[in-house]
Amino acid sequence: MATTVSLLGEATHAQQPLAAIDWLTPEPQSTTLPETILLEPPVTKTARRPEITVKPLKSLPQPIGLVSAAATGLPMDLWSGSSPEDLTRLLATVRVTDSPAMQSLLFTLLLSEARAPEEDDDQLLLARLDRLMDLGATDPAQALAEQAGPTQSPARFQRWFDASLLTGDEDRACAALLRMPHLAPSYAERIFCDARLGDWTTAALLLESAHTLNLLPEAELNLLDRFLNPDVFEFAPPPSAPDTVRPLTFRLFESIGEPLPTTNLPRAFAAADLRDIAGWKAQLEAAERLVHIGALHPNQLLGLFSERKPAASGGVWDRVSALQRFETALKSGSSEAVAKTLPTAWVAVKQSGIETGFAELFADALTQFNLTGSAAELAWRVRLLAPEYELAALLPPSGGANNDFLTAVAMGKDVAAEAQPALTPVQGAISRAFAADAPQTEVPTHLRQKIESGRLGEAILQAMVLFDQGSDGNWSALSSALATFRLVGLEDTARRAALQLAILER
Repeated sequence: MATTVSLLGEATHAQQPLAAIDWLTPEPQSTTLPETILLEPPVTKTARRPEITVKPLKSLPQPIGLVSAAATGLPMDLWSGSSPEDLTRLLATVRVTDSPAMQSLLFTLLLSEARAPEEDDDQLLLARLDRLMDLGATDPAQALAEQAGPTQSPARFQRWFDASLLTGDEDRACAALLRMPHLAPSYAERIFCDARLGDWTTAALLLESAHTLNLLPEAELNLLDRFLNPDVFEFAPPPSAPDTVRPLTFRLFESIGEPLPTTNLPRAFAAADLRDIAGWKAQLEAAERLVHIGALHPNQLLGLFSERKPAASGGVWDRVSALQRFETALKSGSSEAVAKTLPTAWVAVKQSGIETGFAELFADALTQFNLTGSAAELAWRVRLLAPEYELAALLPPSGGANNDFLTAVAMGKDVAAEAQPALTPVQGAISRAFAADAPQTEVPTHLRQKIESGRLGEAILQAMVLFDQGSDGNWSALSSALATFRLVGLEDTARRAALQLAILER
């Protein structure tokens, strides 16, 4: 019996229940419960309905621009969050005359596909069109107005009509005006368009009404009289030029055989001298004027310069002669001829302020010649002003002053670490902008806040204002502007602006 008990005891001990396996053994339950968590919203203390705010749904403004956002690298909401009044003021006043890099950046901002701020009522579009005209870019202004819909308002139509008058493409604008007469800025435009499209009877009737009702200034009425009745005024002395010349006034003077010189007129009128009806000298001077501001591709200027032999000497003729001799030297393949003609050509382009256009045209060709001494130094600087400045920076000439500095800027390196200490104030300002900690130390707080809040376009325009101030000697503003460009990803703009400032010495 004892044995039996012993065996039963051993058997009982040997046959453990399945629950004894570790991963099947239930964990001991806690005797303390966590605090109760209520996921219900709080109960209201009143039976009244909550206030409901009603706002109409608005679609986003249609993006307007001639260059896609993907091509420019700028977002479509470039102008969002900014006041249209502030943007209009900045676009109208930012000065870019002496900086090709700033000119290029401004054209990018004006032509990039972007939406206007939500509260905008055409202010931004009109400001873009006005600044394009101010820069002399009449073709882009006409194209931008056409894309936006030029007949949607009288203000849009007036800018389209003015641009088309200066490009010689006014027939479409006149046809639209005859379909929608309410768009006409004045009776003068209607009279001109009726006559332009062959309806002389209507034009004469409108002119008679304008005389009777005194709807136009006397000088403009007299000019329209000459335009419609040239035979009557065949032997009359030419009319005097008005103090203020509108595009329509300019075309009317041209139509009666008394074209006005464009030299002292706003830059937009220079585009009219690019047409075949203008003389070669007028075309050359207009092209130089537009290339200087970045409104014309330098290839068009080169084509004009190469068209024929100079007709005289002095002024633009000396520049034509110098460029033609340099181009002949390039075609000859002689390094000696290039070294001899390059300095004279460089002096010529400096006189008209088209150095970067010259660099864009001839930088690649200069790499094919074995130049030495001062010619090699000058050729290298010309190449640094071209879009391929990084390639030029890989092989700087030896022994040149400031070459380490220019190389570091072209490569976007920490200038202070790569080059000798800055020798001039402008070099010091550029060095600070290209230092490793420049985004933290040089970007002004108010610009950083605009960037962080999405007001990118406004921040870029204000940085351009700072760059202009820096170019005039405010070295702190120059460092801030270049550092801001680098912070927002405009690295190429920052490098080219710094190189141009250091090399061109304007």
